[in-house]
Amino acid sequence: MLTKRDLLRSAALTALAVTTAKSTPAIAQNKADWPRLLEAKDVAEAGFIYGLPIVMNYAVMYEYAVDRSSGQFKAPFNQIKNEPNVYTYKDTAIVTPNSDTPYSFVWLDLRTEPVVLSVPAMDPKRYYSVMLCDGNTYNYGYIGSRATGSEAGDYMVVGPGWKGDTPAGIKRVFRSSTQFSLAGYRTQLFGPDDLDNVKKVQAGYEVQMLSAYLKQTPPPAAPTIDFPKIDKELVKTNFFDYLDFALQFAPAQDNEKEIRSKLARIGVGPGKTLNFKDLPLEHKLELGFGMKEGQRKVDEAAASAGKAINGWRVSGLPGDSAHYNGDWLKRAAAAQAGIYGNDPAEATYPFTRVDSDGRTLDGSKHNYTLTFPAGQLPPVNSFWSVTMYDGKSQLLVKNPISRYLINSPMLPGMKKNEDGSLTLYIQKESPGADKEANWLPAPNDTIYLVMRLYWPKSEAPSILPAGEGSWQPPGIKRV
Repeated sequence: MLTKRDLLRSAALTALAVTTAKSTPAIAQNKADWPRLLEAKDVAEAGFIYGLPIVMNYAVMYEYAVDRSSGQFKAPFNQIKNEPNVYTYKDTAIVTPNSDTPYSFVWLDLRTEPVVLSVPAMDPKRYYSVMLCDGNTYNYGYIGSRATGSEAGDYMVVGPGWKGDTPAGIKRVFRSSTQFSLAGYRTQLFGPDDLDNVKKVQAGYEVQMLSAYLKQTPPPAAPTIDFPKIDKELVKTNFFDYLDFALQFAPAQDNEKEIRSKLARIGVGPGKTLNFKDLPLEHKLELGFGMKEGQRKVDEAAASAGKAINGWRVSGLPGDSAHYNGDWLKRAAAAQAGIYGNDPAEATYPFTRVDSDGRTLDGSKHNYTLTFPAGQLPPVNSFWSVTMYDGKSQLLVKNPISRYLINSPMLPGMKKNEDGSLTLYIQKESPGADKEANWLPAPNDTIYLVMRLYWPKSEAPSILPAGEGSWQPPGIKRV
């Protein structure tokens, strides 16, 4: 749906027709302030790269927490929604979705007061994590097996302007750089017969406003917001309008002042509105060309991220604000490769669209194998998986056995080769009953594969540092 890569690429190919999404009066762009010839194209290009993750995040937030008729709606702000199953081909709001761990989601509105997230005691054998990701797509904190251990605890999430005290009993405080933020929970599922146990764990996840946690009178409610509708067609014409809307909830950080100043020159920012229809034709073309060039650069950056190893790209794209350090292209590439991806220390994601010889993976034309030599399975403290996606949409693939991945909890039911190695069969049709336990169904089209190493080991052999570690993913072979 609206966060697919092709959706936002189409936005770069379509000129902008912007209507205001703010409650403040429209302010006509002063033509005297408009950048010089072709300079506006460069501003639009830089602004598109800077704003792509922010607009993608807004699109998901709108579907999950605002639009009850979206088909992807989860719950209103500050209410948790536990998914009692793993993601399937029917889940389309997030590109490259994880199907290893049932999700729980809370979209946090931090405008009036902090939110307290409470987690139960966890079986140390069961991996879980709560990833905190704000509207800038910065992973600004973690709760879970790796970060905080398996003990129960209360944690407080605060907005960018919060200046209150930390109550007794709060183990840690996390600060979002934006007023709206996402808490994404991942709870490991050991197998189909383990789902009831996961539901019991999810029932222990608690979300409270700070005032409720302290049993105090809540502060006055924040103003009601008229969130602008976003869909496949609207994003084609209103990209900078959505960016303009989202930025009002994201106070500028020091490293954003330059790009925000540039955006203000084309009418994006506090107190401004881009009046596209009033612009001369050459300015309209400049913005359209700038967006197209920005998308091309994001495509290239995502495709070439990290290091090429046996046909896989191994990188450590996602992270916090300090990790990106104002590298907006790196941030955009991370969002496009898979928005809401984990930090490398939490999970590392080798991905590929090609075999070991660099040829495009295509399930309509070829069968493939992926073989892990004996004793060389992905080195993790928790578990690993290999997930199949459609090469164009980056969504899960409908298949006759409803299998979207192969992961390490499935190993007891899989067959190893005589030498102890493990071969996965990657193809659109069954490799035969004797090999079906090792079958990863492929689309009748191009293929995008993602390997996930949850809580990768830091000692050798390790995939860390991402792309430089001593363990390397084996190449995919064409049969």
